[in-house]
Amino acid sequence: MNPLPHLAVATDFSAPARLAVDRAWLLAARHGSRLTLLHALGLDVLAPWRALLSERYAALGSSLHTEAQGQLDALVAEVAAASPPALPVDAQAVVQDGLAGWTVPDWVRAHAPDLLVVGARGSSGFKRWVLGSTASKLLRKSACPVLVVKSAEAKPYRRAVVAVDFSVASARSIEMARLLAPEADLVLLHAYEVPFEGKMAFAGVSQELIRQYRRDAHEQGVQRLAELAASVGLRPGDYVGFVVEGDPASLVLQHQELHRGDLIVMGKHGTHVTEELLLGSVTQRVLDETQVDLLVVVEPHGPDVPSLEP
Repeated sequence: MNPLPHLAVATDFSAPARLAVDRAWLLAARHGSRLTLLHALGLDVLAPWRALLSERYAALGSSLHTEAQGQLDALVAEVAAASPPALPVDAQAVVQDGLAGWTVPDWVRAHAPDLLVVGARGSSGFKRWVLGSTASKLLRKSACPVLVVKSAEAKPYRRAVVAVDFSVASARSIEMARLLAPEADLVLLHAYEVPFEGKMAFAGVSQELIRQYRRDAHEQGVQRLAELAASVGLRPGDYVGFVVEGDPASLVLQHQELHRGDLIVMGKHGTHVTEELLLGSVTQRVLDETQVDLLVVVEPHGPDVPSLEP
């Protein structure tokens, strides 16, 4: 049974979006998945001029839609022609009339793809992903895992760094990493911070007791990491595990560079109101600073448990 029967990729025809299309096509070919290419036309921006355009408004909208559909169909044909004939992809092109930040998540909820692939930047040229940008909205609002593509080459992943926090999303993150990168080396990283360490010292708690508290936290992390790996079917030789104290975002970035990972995997919990307002400082920083692809795994029905996101 195909674990990834349906993939979707959002494109605005920019160069970064083309990287996402190439990666999505490779994944669809390798997994035998159906692939939907989505383009959000953004006709909403014409609304203020609707009265001025009068009867020409509908004609203009229809013309723009037809033009975008032709451009999207041509993109499908171009990518198909450049792909190995032995790996055909069942691809369809869909044009949505609204803005991407709203219509793409709505489409995802309605059609339930197993993965949404997007580029790191759009045609607007923003270098950073800021709150309110189209890509950031897709990450915050998507009801399925989102792969953010930054790599210029669509090659099979060689090494995946998976950040885990023992929440419900952690197991799913490992499983998705193995699906997208079945041949890659797997690095599991648990970054932890000892809470109230400074306040304990200020309150007169001895340094030896604080050190013992830190040792206990580390040992507990090591044990839970082994249990988590075993729960998803990993044997000790299938992965390399690290339990490290420190700032989670910094450690994720450091371990990606240290192990030369070409894929980072992180979890995201829930789809409640707070996540509509803030993607999360850890994920946001990793997204801003990494140069490799980032997979954000959504666990929409998971419990409200502590995570990497402060």
